[in-house]
Amino acid sequence: MTVLSDPPAPSAASAPAVTRRVARRRRYLMCPPDHFAVAYAINPWMDTARPIDAALARRQWDRLRRTYLDLGHNVEIVPAEPDLPDMVFAANGALVIDGRALGARFAYPQRAGEGPAYLRWLRRAGLRSVSAAGQVNEGEGDFLTLGNMVLAGTGFRTTFAAHAEVQELFGLPVISLRLVDPRFYHLDTALAVLDDRAGHNTVAYCPDAFSPGSQDALRRLFPDAILADPADAAVLGLNAVSDGYHVVLAEQATGLMTQLRERGFHPIGVDLSELLKAGGGAKCCTLEIRA
Repeated sequence: MTVLSDPPAPSAASAPAVTRRVARRRRYLMCPPDHFAVAYAINPWMDTARPIDAALARRQWDRLRRTYLDLGHNVEIVPAEPDLPDMVFAANGALVIDGRALGARFAYPQRAGEGPAYLRWLRRAGLRSVSAAGQVNEGEGDFLTLGNMVLAGTGFRTTFAAHAEVQELFGLPVISLRLVDPRFYHLDTALAVLDDRAGHNTVAYCPDAFSPGSQDALRRLFPDAILADPADAAVLGLNAVSDGYHVVLAEQATGLMTQLRERGFHPIGVDLSELLKAGGGAKCCTLEIRA
């Protein structure tokens, strides 16, 4: 992959020395919020009585897209479709690894039409294979790729059976993690992959979002993980996008930004407060196309 930039070398006085992070060029898929609204309530963030500023949502989304472009990443656009107000949350549309894609099959009927819409785009994207889902899964909302493994969320949306489907399709070990707090209804709201290089795997997560057994598993897998403060998790600070060095996240998550800097990352804050009204942040709006 193309190296975009490296962090400055730590000074001799730094203690402890931080890991040298490497940004790599990524290919992202996004969907404009042309039809964004809170037309129903399927998570605790949604309140149909709370007004949405559609123009502001578009400006915030445009800034997120521009941030990726300014960092040197490729951003492709899937057209928004009427009557699918949550289609802006592109991460939920699929899981793509090594040129293979598994489409989404949504848990709620209000979002069911998004699955075929994303499959149509994926089938024109020049990938090695594109498969429709047999089990309920919500794409990268609940599947996060990290080196030679996939972290998989369950408890609210994606079923445990979908974890087995992913393992069979991609041939990667899948680590199942149970979510227990309805505010963190997708894995990508409770855990962020920060560095996915072999030997450098780094994540940040909110322990309280997971069952006791899943907390134990995360501690064993990632003893050096960043543990996010509940206040930063509560503004969806963990719904972040990292290229290995730059981490794009909610600008309100100031404590998490400090932790990221201390570990050698470069946080970039964005305001997605209108999209947060539907329970989405930077990662929700961003599907990585790993070809």
